[in-house]
Amino acid sequence: MASSIVGHKLDPPDRMNSSLDPSFWRNRRVLLTGHTGFKGAWLSLWLQALGSRLTGVSLAAPPTKPSLYELARVGEGMASHVACDVRHASALAHALAEAHPEVVIHMAAQPLVRHSFAAPAETYDTNVMGTVNLLDAIRACHSVRAVVVVTSDKCYAPSAMPRAHSEEDPLGGEDPYSSSKAAAELLTAAYRRSFFSDPDAPRLATARAGNVIGGGDFAADRLLPDLFRAAAAGETVRLRNPTAVRPWQHVLSPLSGYLVLAQALHRSPNHARAWNFGPEECDARTVEWVVGRVSRLLPRGLSWEVDDRGHPPERPHLTLDSSLSRELLGWAPLTTLEEGLSRTVEWFRAHWAGEDLRAVTLAQIESAAPSAQSRRAAEPNRR
Repeated sequence: MASSIVGHKLDPPDRMNSSLDPSFWRNRRVLLTGHTGFKGAWLSLWLQALGSRLTGVSLAAPPTKPSLYELARVGEGMASHVACDVRHASALAHALAEAHPEVVIHMAAQPLVRHSFAAPAETYDTNVMGTVNLLDAIRACHSVRAVVVVTSDKCYAPSAMPRAHSEEDPLGGEDPYSSSKAAAELLTAAYRRSFFSDPDAPRLATARAGNVIGGGDFAADRLLPDLFRAAAAGETVRLRNPTAVRPWQHVLSPLSGYLVLAQALHRSPNHARAWNFGPEECDARTVEWVVGRVSRLLPRGLSWEVDDRGHPPERPHLTLDSSLSRELLGWAPLTTLEEGLSRTVEWFRAHWAGEDLRAVTLAQIESAAPSAQSRRAAEPNRR
């Protein structure tokens, strides 16, 4: 699947200095798929704090136990919760018709690389056909003005030399998860050209981000959740590839990008394309570096060893070039990696102490945005 797709270009996107605009989201009808997941729960709380009329579409139960959705009582602020599998086209179409949303953010997915090896058909069915079903439902829902389809930084074909991927790079994927995200990019671009090219049609964009960290992530086979499980149990962490470089970022940074992008799409069709939302260049770090920083922040530290059992292959180096989002959307990461790790440890320590996690999570959102977004967007790139 070595193809480069940035989408149907109507005109060059407008240059903006578009930090998050709370007034845009107040009373805005928003439909969010995957709202019970880790990133979805954070975004749900943020949209609730902004005063949106939020409909969530997810499976009946959160994907992990425990879950941020339940611990932070995210359901209390939803206008509506629709138990719906995105693989079920008719049920998804009915959910959109009932919600009558103006903005749709699609985050429902099978999100784990390693699980995709165990369940490839499920991965493709959810990530590819689930996206097809949503876009077909949007075609019949005339209230929709802006659509953000969240994919992944794993959608890019591996490059021969380590470098940051830009939106113009070829798409690919050497495992079921990564290739399913590349396929979602391709099909979204095809729908944009085939069905959403009229200036009055819904504006459709994709957002690429990955290696997101933050409080409330309890997924299996992710670095930070594995670290906190080991810390709580007093166990040694086993690392598959301590020298692998990844574009780590706190969850609020890409989420702010999705919100700013939705605002831009609502204003103009010229932003209907693919966008990267990654950290600053200096925050692309090795697994070992991240483990060391987390260890220093925990009272008893962490010990680790190399897990030399057989594992599926992983890319040794993956980073993103987000200069387009910075230049044309006025977006910038909300936190540095150091700040993001501190916030994540703070959240888990609050969890272990039995604190009110809805209040803790909302306080972290409030402290990082929107004033921080405006401030950081004006800062030059750090090297």
